[in-house]
Amino acid sequence: MEIYSTEEQQVEAIKRFWKDYGTSILAGAVIGLGALYGWNYYSQYKIDQTEAASEAFNVALSKSTDEAATLAAAAAFDKDHAQPGYSALMQLVVAKAAAEAGNFDKAVTALQQVLDNKPSAAVAAIASLRMARLQAEQGQLDAALTTLSKVADEAFAAEKAELEGDFYARKGDGEKARSAYALAIEKGGAALSPALQMKLDNLNQA
Repeated sequence: MEIYSTEEQQVEAIKRFWKDYGTSILAGAVIGLGALYGWNYYSQYKIDQTEAASEAFNVALSKSTDEAATLAAAAAFDKDHAQPGYSALMQLVVAKAAAEAGNFDKAVTALQQVLDNKPSAAVAAIASLRMARLQAEQGQLDAALTTLSKVADEAFAAEKAELEGDFYARKGDGEKARSAYALAIEKGGAALSPALQMKLDNLNQA
């Protein structure tokens, strides 16, 4: 490496360096600043979109007075906002409204749409648990058990196990029902469902 002993030599070295590499340095700086600006702009754009979707979701909920109004609000929301998370929540609302109106098929379709869009584990668990209940109401106990088997979120393990116990009990399979209720209690389900211990006791007395 050259050692520059005088100020003149150092100045000349700087001049030569700038002549050789100055354009590249400026170009790199411009590109870097442009990328930073672009990223900041994109980040703010995504934040604005999410905030708009949140506000629109709350408005849609306020209009969900019955099944027809809920379906209309959900359609309008999906048309204006490409936000998978909020769309999944909107479909949960649609399913609830349809189920309350006795339209179980439409409710199941809405829940399946949630699952098809591969939401978070928690949302998928909620959709699956609700779908299993609807399938059981329709007498499709095997389908309901299959749906429950897909619930993987440990936070819902107790609720899943209790429902499995309910469905096995309705199928007349006391042994599997007892095992499921016992697992639900082991997972802390008794704190959430006071009737859980009673269900297990009734089976043990049968």
